Amino acid sequence: MTGILPSYIRDSWWTPADADDAAVVRDASTGEEIARVSTAGLDLAGALEHARSVGQQRLGRLTFHQRALLLKQFALALTARKDELYALSACAGATAADSWVDIDGGIGVLFAYSGKGRRELPNGQVYIDGPVEQLSKDGSFLGRHIATRLPGVAVQINAFNFPVWGPLEKFAPAFLAGMPTLIKPATPTGYLTEAMVRILVESDLLPAGSLQLVSGSVPDLFDHLRLGDLVAFTGSASTAERLRAHAAVQTGGVRFTAETDSINASVLGPDAIAGTPEFDAYVRQLVTEMTAKAGQKCTAIRRAIVPTGSADAVVEAVRARLADRVVLGDPRIDGVTMGPLASLAQRDEVRRQVQKLVDGGGRIVAGSLEAPGVRHADGSVAPNADGAFFAPVLLRFDDATADAAHAVEAFGPVSSLITYDTIAEASDIVARGGGSLVTSVATHDAAFAAGLVTAVAAHNGRVLVIDRDDARSSTGHGSPLPGLVHGGPGRAGGGEELGGIRAVLHHMQRTAIQGSPDMLTAITGVWHAGAATVNSGVHPFRKSLADLRIGDRIASESREVTLDDIETFAHFTGDTFYAHMDEDAAAANPFFPGRVAHGYLLVSWAAGLFVDPAPGPVLANYGLENLRFLTPVSPGDSIRVDLTAKQITPRETDDYGEVRWDAVIRNQDDETVATYDVLTLVAKQ
Repeated sequence: MTGILPSYIRDSWWTPADADDAAVVRDASTGEEIARVSTAGLDLAGALEHARSVGQQRLGRLTFHQRALLLKQFALALTARKDELYALSACAGATAADSWVDIDGGIGVLFAYSGKGRRELPNGQVYIDGPVEQLSKDGSFLGRHIATRLPGVAVQINAFNFPVWGPLEKFAPAFLAGMPTLIKPATPTGYLTEAMVRILVESDLLPAGSLQLVSGSVPDLFDHLRLGDLVAFTGSASTAERLRAHAAVQTGGVRFTAETDSINASVLGPDAIAGTPEFDAYVRQLVTEMTAKAGQKCTAIRRAIVPTGSADAVVEAVRARLADRVVLGDPRIDGVTMGPLASLAQRDEVRRQVQKLVDGGGRIVAGSLEAPGVRHADGSVAPNADGAFFAPVLLRFDDATADAAHAVEAFGPVSSLITYDTIAEASDIVARGGGSLVTSVATHDAAFAAGLVTAVAAHNGRVLVIDRDDARSSTGHGSPLPGLVHGGPGRAGGGEELGGIRAVLHHMQRTAIQGSPDMLTAITGVWHAGAATVNSGVHPFRKSLADLRIGDRIASESREVTLDDIETFAHFTGDTFYAHMDEDAAAANPFFPGRVAHGYLLVSWAAGLFVDPAPGPVLANYGLENLRFLTPVSPGDSIRVDLTAKQITPRETDDYGEVRWDAVIRNQDDETVATYDVLTLVAKQ
């Protein structure tokens, strides 16, 4: 591809009329021009307003589950055309393995959030956060926290290293929350982001205004942002600091989250000597993190922290593995295992940073700063001046406290080896990084792992422990996962992305709601104790989802519990716990007046009291939640149950849905014996 890289704004493709100032983007291996990038004349304010108006309106019509299903359809659309993305990814210097992390990893985030949205969010537009707070003795005044979507636009500013995964890991939770997104990719690899967005546009699945792309610089972006907007930034710590200082963030109410460069560490435990599975796993992981994406990963290992006695062995093992496994060259050539850096400018910057590490006390013990040999199409190996090639470099610092080792990041295939003698020293070295995205630990010593993790966890967003039991199944030091937090304190930006539904809530406002049970029921779509109920004379189990309503209730008849019932249940189930079988021992227990009925006997009887047994709309009982036994039941007591439809969740893709029932067992004195939720699958018709 050549020519001006278009932007996608206001649901149309746009290119500038005058692009004299366009930046040239080149192939990382060959130096050939790929595209030119310019935003001259782009109406950024109009694009943002389009998101706030049209995008908000269209996404607001959808429930969490409907948005989640669209995420799955987006993932399928990208999967069907991912070969196009792989071909472009090679232009950025990515090998097939690198592209898999970026492209399939990004698609995987869409699939993950589609599943989480349907499993963990209601099929509505309001998210309930936490339990009910009782604000009055009689239950007439309640409080609860809810989350609703922010009314603005989610702006994402991305780094060059993951042009597919980076945008998609931000887009998925924003879309699920109901916020439209504007993507600003990094110029060197923005052509790959443009191709990804084009596939989504051509799928005809995107709601109007829900996704926009600005290909090029946006120097006045923050001047157009306002309360209700959100910025998710990935890039350098210095740029994040400058953006965070803008008045839109400081006083204008714009949310700002940052994930920045990080001097991540990997610690080799003292037990993991050469020849152990942990040593081998450590070396494999270190070399992988140095060379995957040519080391251009915010989660890459920058500091290898090893026991003094193992340092020489680690250096030799790393040298041997680099020599055996790494073939530098154009990733489109067979046999190449590591491609170039993203651009010549990036190569020159990495070289400068390595020199700073050397000047700061580091000794190069593997690799060099000389122009590397590069495999060519004819199989020969020779330097390539046109490509941004840089061979892996391992440095060694004799002084563990040298500032450069903990402050200078060469954003490429570079790592520094630092030694320690005690767990306190290892913890201190990790902390000197000033806050990291991730630290990994290779050890089979549980005490060492526990001591180190508790000491360094506060300095990290994620900690990975690998040993012989999980080394093969581990996803690795450098792989953020949709269900786990990605981010870190201090230098790492202080932000948080992913982490499952946590990321969705970052795009929503948490609000405390106070009111009567009826009002909270109306606002949340979930029945609250004390709210109105309906007993129409028709058993709720005879109602399909089309007829069932929140608050539909059945109040059962009573049933007396006898000593024979308790003993029969005990012998039939094998649960002959003394509280049910030994009067004296039970009476000596501070919780029981004497022999009492089994809790599970009462729950079983409750089902018999409220169930309508004939075939009908209720298809299955698939569980109980939040079960609590509150008052013991003695022989001669009676129980009854109130069952109320609490929450109704139709499934978008099936002919049934889930119904959550509020169940309360009471005794003859109207004391609450047990409370729990019954979960059933109910037909829509």
